[in-house]
Amino acid sequence: MRRRDFLTVLALSSTGLLAACGRSDPQQAPVPAPVSPQQLAAVTLRVGDQKGNSRSLLRSAGLDDFPYAVQWATFPSGPPLLEAVSADAVDIGGVGNTPPLFAAAAKAKIRVVAASKGNVESDALVVLPGSPLQQVEQLRGRKIAVAKGSSAHGQILLTLRKAGLTPDDVELVYLQPSDAMGAFKNGSVDAWAIWDPYFSQIQLESNVRVLADGRGTANGLSFQVAGPAALADAGRNTAIADYLVRLAKAQRFADANREQRAQAWAEDTGLPIEVTRRATETGPDLPTPLDAEVIRSEQELADAFVAAKEIPRRFEFAEFVDTRFAEQLAAV
Repeated sequence: MRRRDFLTVLALSSTGLLAACGRSDPQQAPVPAPVSPQQLAAVTLRVGDQKGNSRSLLRSAGLDDFPYAVQWATFPSGPPLLEAVSADAVDIGGVGNTPPLFAAAAKAKIRVVAASKGNVESDALVVLPGSPLQQVEQLRGRKIAVAKGSSAHGQILLTLRKAGLTPDDVELVYLQPSDAMGAFKNGSVDAWAIWDPYFSQIQLESNVRVLADGRGTANGLSFQVAGPAALADAGRNTAIADYLVRLAKAQRFADANREQRAQAWAEDTGLPIEVTRRATETGPDLPTPLDAEVIRSEQELADAFVAAKEIPRRFEFAEFVDTRFAEQLAAV
């Protein structure tokens, strides 16, 4: 999530990067030309983050020496983060594979600008160790806690479908992770669909049993999503280009330096180091091209939500994708 050094990138841009950044793709909005280093220094980039995510990732890699100001805002999950992006309260933020689909269906003002791919084992559906439930098919008529519109929401839909169930066959209880954890521990719900670091935390605290994870169902994708107003602004667009390059480099650093990543994650969130180590062991998300295969996979997930009547209308995910930063990210 953070890496070095955008001023160097600007200096090298005369060989092609600036031309690429300033090019207008006929399939997307015009791309403003990059600003000078002096102008960039006056920019404030508003970044939406989730618990222990981008900010700690960048810091652990030593890539938080931004040549512009960064104003961080922390959100409990992806859907409220994208609401802030659409409202132009945040310029860019990272979310899982499902929040952009709900935002797009609601015609939110968002553009997906970068993609990552990670492990799917931490996209888990868990029950307490004493639960009588042994397989997903037994969830019929049971209560499942999940954050509405989150990546876990997408995962529970796919998990149910694989077991021959639909959302109508269970009772989805829409709770943000902090509330869901309490409801799960006290038995108010029968199962919890969750992601890291909450998955690692509940594993260590309650020795939960995994009914299913994302293997064979999830695409493992996550996205950086920006607002059209930020992308149209020359200063913020330039800052976003730098931020995305740093983020991609930080992801690779975290993969090679997992203990450093775990330490920074614990320091930034207050989570026990045992939790962040466990979450880090499975490996971080790594940058992946925002290409036709990514768009196809997301469209398939979106169509599954429409078929399940969780999203009211079909839409084209590609219409919410902006690939203006593809060349800079390919260089990483």
